[in-house]
Amino acid sequence: MSFIDSMQSQNIETRYQEALDWLFSQIPAFHREGAGAYKPGLETISTLCRALGNPQMQYKTVHVGGTNGKGSVSSLIASVLTEAGHTVGLFTSPHLVDFRERIRVNGEMITREGVLDFLDRYKALNLDIEPSFFELTTAMAFDWFARRGVDWAVIEVGLGGRLDSTNIIVPQLSVITNISLDHTSLLGDTPELIAAEKAGIIKENVPVVIGRAEGEVMRVFNRAASERFALARFAHMIPAYTEAVNCGTHILYKGTPWGDISCPLTGDCQPENANTVLYALAFLPGMTREAVTRGFTRVLENSGLAGRWMTVSTSPLTVCDTAHNPGGWEILGPQLERLARERPLHIVIGFVADKDLSTITGYLPRGASYYFTQPSTPRARDAEDTARVCRDAGLEGGVYASVKEALRAARKSAGDAGAVFVGGSTFVVADFLELFSA
Repeated sequence: MSFIDSMQSQNIETRYQEALDWLFSQIPAFHREGAGAYKPGLETISTLCRALGNPQMQYKTVHVGGTNGKGSVSSLIASVLTEAGHTVGLFTSPHLVDFRERIRVNGEMITREGVLDFLDRYKALNLDIEPSFFELTTAMAFDWFARRGVDWAVIEVGLGGRLDSTNIIVPQLSVITNISLDHTSLLGDTPELIAAEKAGIIKENVPVVIGRAEGEVMRVFNRAASERFALARFAHMIPAYTEAVNCGTHILYKGTPWGDISCPLTGDCQPENANTVLYALAFLPGMTREAVTRGFTRVLENSGLAGRWMTVSTSPLTVCDTAHNPGGWEILGPQLERLARERPLHIVIGFVADKDLSTITGYLPRGASYYFTQPSTPRARDAEDTARVCRDAGLEGGVYASVKEALRAARKSAGDAGAVFVGGSTFVVADFLELFSA
């Protein structure tokens, strides 16, 4: 690299960091501030996208909502579309280590120059609006995908559905993974109320695949689909594979319409996610056996997906997972119980303040050693408070001021014979992965 190139690179890096500081400090961000930064409604994002030339209308889209599994389902669909020969955008949230993880094209993150260019153009518009962090980031994704000339974009809902910023798209397919209680202060305190918000992404004459729904939740979805003349299919009713075999490093799905398929996502939640995806793919054109098989196999490379029952080290075995609400922990808990039967288990755990911790403690394994901590976000639940609630539920362990300190203690205690799990919050996992990427 020449001296001039080096100086230009340093200048871009400096400007990029300044831009991130502006994004994170000047604009309300839900991932940092919680409910106070939540701006329901589509008026602001619509105004912003109109000023940008409505980039979201320049390519085909798949819209993915639901409580849990959105990131895995979105990543798998995007990966298969990529292997089918398309240029594919993928918009997910939140990020774990790098802001640019949210916006990808065929697995490649948006460039720093792309972020800077968008923010410069946004500021030059001088619009009479005050977008939230998520609204501005959503518009950035839509714009980047248009500029990169994508054929398809897979768009993950941020929060809810009906009033989420992403809901200005008119997709070729909507997908709703499942419903459980999360963000109840914003979306409603019953599964039916939350389902009604999630059903807001169902569009006129656009098919919708629902991963799992029962009882009144199913009736909510059927009613919404009927009102909008949308074909609704419930994936859990007829499995798209005959058997899911967890082989340790991958899950083998036998008897799918595209043959036997291997996938490196090995969490207990993944068979349900895979079933949802296999159903969804039947509504997309050009799905060959090779595209589906390679898309599942190469999902990590094609999407950058991380933090889903992710093994980061083998000495000691160190795993992380972003499950953060009762629905996620209901599935994760038994997987941790099995791990605790195989070897001494040390759990580094922390939460944000708005989660139902008293319910989650019912899914935490009783035979593990706990290292209570807190993520580096203003929304964090204090580690002492987490420890108090967990101890009341019969879970014992020490309190640590940071994920780094808790991890160091857990790995030291585990030695080569034990296992370490890190989780409780997306932000705990983010702090953890940042330590390993440094």
